[in-house]
Amino acid sequence: MSITAPTGEIHDQVPHRDTKMTEYNLVQVKGTWTRKTRKTLGKNEIKLLSSAKIHECSEERGTTWTVVSPIVFTYQVIQTQNLLDPSNDALLTGHIRDPQQLELLRSSPKPLKRFVVMDETVFKLYGCQVTDYFESRDVLYRILPLPTTEEEKSMEMVMLILNEVHKFGIDRRTEPIIAIGGGVCLDIVGLAASLYRRRTPYVRVPTSLLSYIDASVGAKNGVNFANCKNKLGSYIPPAAALLDRSFIKTLPRRHISNGMAEMLKMALMKHRGLFELLEKQGRFLLDSRFQSNHVDLTSAAAVSTKVAIETMLEELAPNLWEDNLDRLVDFGHLISPALEMEVLPALLHGEAVNIDMAFMVYVAHERGLVTEDEKLRIIDCMLGLELPVWHRGCTLALVQRALHERLRHSGGLVRMPLPTGLGCAEIFNDTDDETLCHAYERWCDELEPGLSS
Repeated sequence: MSITAPTGEIHDQVPHRDTKMTEYNLVQVKGTWTRKTRKTLGKNEIKLLSSAKIHECSEERGTTWTVVSPIVFTYQVIQTQNLLDPSNDALLTGHIRDPQQLELLRSSPKPLKRFVVMDETVFKLYGCQVTDYFESRDVLYRILPLPTTEEEKSMEMVMLILNEVHKFGIDRRTEPIIAIGGGVCLDIVGLAASLYRRRTPYVRVPTSLLSYIDASVGAKNGVNFANCKNKLGSYIPPAAALLDRSFIKTLPRRHISNGMAEMLKMALMKHRGLFELLEKQGRFLLDSRFQSNHVDLTSAAAVSTKVAIETMLEELAPNLWEDNLDRLVDFGHLISPALEMEVLPALLHGEAVNIDMAFMVYVAHERGLVTEDEKLRIIDCMLGLELPVWHRGCTLALVQRALHERLRHSGGLVRMPLPTGLGCAEIFNDTDDETLCHAYERWCDELEPGLSS
C-alpha cells in the first residue's frame, strides 16, 4: 500500500521520474515522535533529535521505507581488587555510569535484588563469600550453581537459567543478572540475559584467566548446537565486566596455561613486547598464578593482562557485531572449534586454540612470512607456557574440512590471519592446498611425539 507524504514535504528528485526519495529525521516533542525533513526541521522546536533516520522511496508500485537506526552499546571493563569484600560496591553498582542514577539507587528504600549464576566449582570455592557479601549489604539474592562445562553448554542450560530467573523475578532494567565463572558460564548467562525480556542487563565476573582476558571483554555469547561450537548466540555486551585477578590463584595450573594461549594470540598478532614478556617470564607467571601486589602496575602479571585486554579491545570495539569478517582475533580459531568438539573433553579451549596457532605458524613459515628462527621462538614459547603444540585429532582431513566450513560462513573467503613476524600479522585469502599440505607434513614431522627429534 502506498502512503502519500503530507502536503508540504519536499522530495529530492532522482533520475527515475516516477521515483521520489525523502530522508526524514525523527524529532520527539512532548513524548511524540514526528518525521521531519532537513528543510522543515526547525531548530527552536527540537526537543529530542534521534540519530535514526527513515528514508522513504515512493514509486508507482508502492513505497519502501529504509530505517537507519544506529545502536550504541556502552559497557565497562573494570579491573578491581577484593571484589567480594563487602566494602567494595563494584559487584552491586559497578555497572552504573550515571551519577544521578547511582544516587537514586542508593537513596531508594527498596532493597537491591540480584540473581547470580555461578559455575558449581567456583561456588564451592567462593559461594560462602558471595553469600556473606549480599547478606552484609541486605540484598535479596538467589544464587544458582550450575555445571557450566563445554559438554553442558546448551540451550537446555539456558532454559534452566531462564526458568529460575522468571520464578525469582527481576526488573528488566535495574537488576542485572550476575555471572560468576569461566568463559562457558559467561557465555551461557549472556545468552540467557539477551533472551529474557528481549534484553536484560548482565554483569560478567570472570574467574579464569582465559575469561579474564577474552570472554569478559567482548559482546559475544552463545551455546553449542548440532555438535558445533557456539552455533547459537547473540551479540549483547554486558553492562560491565568486573575483573579481579585474585580469582586466578585458585585455578589449576593447566587452566592458567590454557588462558595464556589467548594472551599469546594477541601477542603474536599485535604486540611484540607482550610476546617477549611471555617468552621470558611465562613460566614465572604460571608459577605465581598471576598474583602480585595489585598496587604494582609494573609487575609481569599487571602488564601482561593489561596489554592483552587493551589489544583485544582495540580489535573488538570497532567490530562488536563482526560486520567486518576480517578479524585478527580469529587467529587460532579457524581449526580449533572443530578440533575442540571432535575430541571433547580432551582439550580445553585455549589448548585447542594453541594447537591451531602452532599449525598456522608453520603455514606462515611455509609462505615465507616468518623466519625459521621466529618459528622456533614461537614454538619454544608455547612449550614454555606448557601448551600443546600438536594433537593426533588435528588430522589433515579435519584441517581441510574446517577451512572449507569457514568459507561458507565468511563470505566465501577463508580470511586466514597469519603472523608476518613477531607481533605483527595480516589476513590472507590465497593459501593454496599445496602450501597447507607441506606445512602440515613439516608440522607433524617436527612436533608429533615420537617422530620429532
